[in-house]
Amino acid sequence: MPVELRVDGASVGYRPGSAVLHDLSVYVHPGRMLAVTGSSGAGKTTLLRTLAGLLKPHRGAVTVNGEPLRDRDHAVKHRVVLIPQDNGLANMLTASENLRVVLIANGVPADQVLRRTNEALELIGLSGQRDQLVEELSGGQQQRTAIARGLALRGDVLLADEITSELDPANRQKAVELLRAEANRGAAVVFATHDPEAAAACDTELHLVDGRAAG
Repeated sequence: MPVELRVDGASVGYRPGSAVLHDLSVYVHPGRMLAVTGSSGAGKTTLLRTLAGLLKPHRGAVTVNGEPLRDRDHAVKHRVVLIPQDNGLANMLTASENLRVVLIANGVPADQVLRRTNEALELIGLSGQRDQLVEELSGGQQQRTAIARGLALRGDVLLADEITSELDPANRQKAVELLRAEANRGAAVVFATHDPEAAAACDTELHLVDGRAAG
């Protein structure tokens, strides 16, 4: 069943009385890609962290399937996957181990963990680096490992935060194609990006200016 994730009139910040997002409303459509654009500091990451259950609004509401989104654990229960901008990988684990640990923690059956790991690394072009420590990988390879981890989880909502910033043109295009494949299988994809070409490949765009929807 598709997951319905909504933000209704939300103001969100990192400190009481200080908002980064102002009276923002967003509906994340299953089977579609939403580009979130705007300059640095416009609130793109704050919005994705809010959708992921990491931040709570000061005003307004965030709901998942009609009920208030409580926290990150609640979002995970509803299969909301976040690929963070800083990749969030463990440097002392291999690329493969970084995927396997997260899959196991999310309750993926043991007989599927290795298959999903290998499939995701192959999709992103990292089969040859599966046994390398993350600290030995280039910045672009680390970013692609984080993308593979997000894909392997097969979420109903996929939140991707500037995941193409360190990729060359060919790998940027491949990453966008993989996000499109997630939408095609029915996931709702929210892609924060500063890349106009990547944004143009999405179905709709939410442009943020100083934490508010523009236009």
